[in-house]
Amino acid sequence: MKNKTPYVHRDISWLSFNYRVLQEAKDPSVPLYEKIKFLAIYSSNLGEFYRVRVSNHKNLIRAGKKTFKNVEFHPKEIVQEIIAIVKRQLEEFSDIFENLIIPSLKKEGIVIKRLNNLSKEQIEYINTYFSENLIPYIVPMLLKEDKVKPFLQNGALYLGVHMKSKDLKDKGKKYYALLKVPSETQNRFILLPSDEGHELIILDDLVRQIIPQIFPGFKILGSYSLKLTRDAELYIDDEYQGDLIQKIKKGLIKRDKGPAARLVYDRDMPKDFLNYLK
Repeated sequence: MKNKTPYVHRDISWLSFNYRVLQEAKDPSVPLYEKIKFLAIYSSNLGEFYRVRVSNHKNLIRAGKKTFKNVEFHPKEIVQEIIAIVKRQLEEFSDIFENLIIPSLKKEGIVIKRLNNLSKEQIEYINTYFSENLIPYIVPMLLKEDKVKPFLQNGALYLGVHMKSKDLKDKGKKYYALLKVPSETQNRFILLPSDEGHELIILDDLVRQIIPQIFPGFKILGSYSLKLTRDAELYIDDEYQGDLIQKIKKGLIKRDKGPAARLVYDRDMPKDFLNYLK
């Protein structure tokens, strides 16, 4: 991108700072638990960055060409550069987690199990855990285009469910649904019964295991994680008139109800499902 000024835009520079946080997660001298925390810090930082800074650029884009004349950096170009940089960083994030963190945990006797390698005892435990702990928090939402448009909470984790009706009268029609993962009330990692060290399952996978129980009339074709980040920038028209504190309070209340700023989704999600969600 050709800049009119010899400076790096502040938001591009900030991404370099956050990348420095990510680098700590792969530093051999950093203890394993600290590496995991650095991954969490990086992810949390990036979420807030999209909520405030990227949202601001998108609002400038929506404002139109007249606004562009008053800024030194074209907001569309900044957003495109941000997306390219973040994509590279997130690929590295995944590589660190999958090829460094998980193997390192295994060496310490901590194994994160996947659904395809659970024992019968562990599957029974998951079903019991669901019945005793998760049922009050599970609210399935069957999506119907132009009829059912649920409001996705900012930063909440959802499973997008792709399924097909078992009813022959429905001729195998495909359906989509959303399922909120209750990560705010439950531990993200659930300890499984095991005779071989500490075996855990991620809450997302635990919910995946019981999806057929939630939608008994459907054949489950796939389930995919997704998370929506909403615009949280404070927009105060005139800070010199009226009660500034009250304006800020009202702005803070609206932070979790702003327009979409970023959709994070499972890389295996089919394109037709992704387009439907958009």
